[in-house]
Amino acid sequence: MDTARDDATADVVRTYRAFARMEAHGRSPSYEALAEAAAADPGIMNFVASLPATKHQPNLLFAAARYLLGRPAGIGSLRGLVGSSGAEFAAVMLTRRTQTNEPARCAVLLPALAQLPEPLALIDVGASAGLTMLFDRYSYDYAGHRLTGADPDAPTLRCQPEGPVPLPRRIPEIAWRIGLDLNPLDVTSDDDVRWLTCLVWPDEDDRAERLAAAIRTARRAPPTVIQGDLLSDLPDLVARAPAGATVVVCHSSVLGYVPAGQRGQFADTVRGLGVTWLTNEAPGVVPGTEAPARDDQMTVVARDGHPLAYGDSHGARLRWLG
Repeated sequence: MDTARDDATADVVRTYRAFARMEAHGRSPSYEALAEAAAADPGIMNFVASLPATKHQPNLLFAAARYLLGRPAGIGSLRGLVGSSGAEFAAVMLTRRTQTNEPARCAVLLPALAQLPEPLALIDVGASAGLTMLFDRYSYDYAGHRLTGADPDAPTLRCQPEGPVPLPRRIPEIAWRIGLDLNPLDVTSDDDVRWLTCLVWPDEDDRAERLAAAIRTARRAPPTVIQGDLLSDLPDLVARAPAGATVVVCHSSVLGYVPAGQRGQFADTVRGLGVTWLTNEAPGVVPGTEAPARDDQMTVVARDGHPLAYGDSHGARLRWLG
């Protein structure tokens, strides 16, 4: 009996059931049902457990299946891929990452960003294709409080504010921006755009439409995203920022994919660079950032480790702390 393999499979089963209950529930009935069905299928769970632990995410499995099938998977087609195309399926999962690039996350960070001295120099960590760097190109609607971005054809990002959100009067000036990612995606590449599209969950047509509009916006003036590691390459990027600008290191739903033991190292690095650090991450993910516990799935928006608000991983809500 291979006890280690059995333990790995049991861990994967728990991961998929937790995903169904805590992430997909209320957002994507299709993925909630698929995750539960996959968790009950020994063949699929053994296939996932055979991959490195960093490749066990349901998001990755389902996106890779969609990439190969050309449509969202059901449990039957998922079994079919594992059974008849397992090597090809594994190859996609090993070479791709869960690089969801939700532009609406800009709406959650914008009120905090607008409080900083201008002009701004942005460094987006875990930037994927760079869509979350384009704060000044999008337009915004905070329950009737509207802001118009520089690109008239860019999507309008809608976010429901709650509490004393310091809604900006205008979008701040961004003088310089760059993204950092282990595997940058190129908005001008049809294949990379296809992968980004596969990462959008079914039952969320608004997200798919918003992503497509943001990609069209980015293609008109593609952002710069360079390949590098957030643990070692961030200081060099900070040194490249223009003099006189407020340097802002920002990221949304990124540190959860960094091994827990390395998050403290990253936090120490950022805090030693003399920059402003804006984060929108799940509770407990950013070292040194504490916020009152919640029983929902809202993220914590923080500046330099100080909680400012509860946000949303898809940018739909922003609840400012008193």
